Amino acid sequence: MQKDFLLEWRQKYAFNGMLLYVSSTVFVCYLSFGLRSNALQVPVWNALFWIIMLFTSVSAIAKSFMQENRGRLLYFYSIVSPQGIILAKILYNACLMLVLALICFIFYAFVLGNPVQDIPMFLLSILLGAIGFATSLTMISGIASKAANSSTLMAVLSFPVIVPMLLMLIKMSKNAMDGLERAASLDELLTLLAINMIVVTVSYILFPYLWRS
Repeated sequence: MQKDFLLEWRQKYAFNGMLLYVSSTVFVCYLSFGLRSNALQVPVWNALFWIIMLFTSVSAIAKSFMQENRGRLLYFYSIVSPQGIILAKILYNACLMLVLALICFIFYAFVLGNPVQDIPMFLLSILLGAIGFATSLTMISGIASKAANSSTLMAVLSFPVIVPMLLMLIKMSKNAMDGLERAASLDELLTLLAINMIVVTVSYILFPYLWRS
């Protein structure tokens, strides 16, 4: 984790690129719909937010293993356990996605209005989404990095994994936007927690076999 944070702090091009992507996408949505504050319907507002978050996460996490050259990976192989590598990557990507998601929400709400009635529940859905995207896409990035056309493979592999999670997140955040009782989102909350735990456990068990190759 320290290595990834130091590289990001020194280079900053990846994080700044994601910020530029988020801000430009939100601004294009504003121009495309000809919006004024609070003029967008709640389901459309929610859908656009998670679409932006989805593509931001794929772009941000795709570099987890693809940016590592073969010599550096061989060096890591000799000094660090594979479990330590995958857990560090997941934690780093979760922190990165959480920061990007919060910045996206603040800017998105400022430009397109904020129809969310239950802010804490919506922020909880953002937290679970950031962790879920990080856990799922980090392992997929490791698998895709072994192939020649890694970017295309990552997009193909991530689709069936991300879609169920995205459906839960959209429903949970929609309940928060409508101001429903928090018990109405309990099923989605437990499902997202279960998915995150399963993906982390599977990554922890299976990554050593991928690491040896």
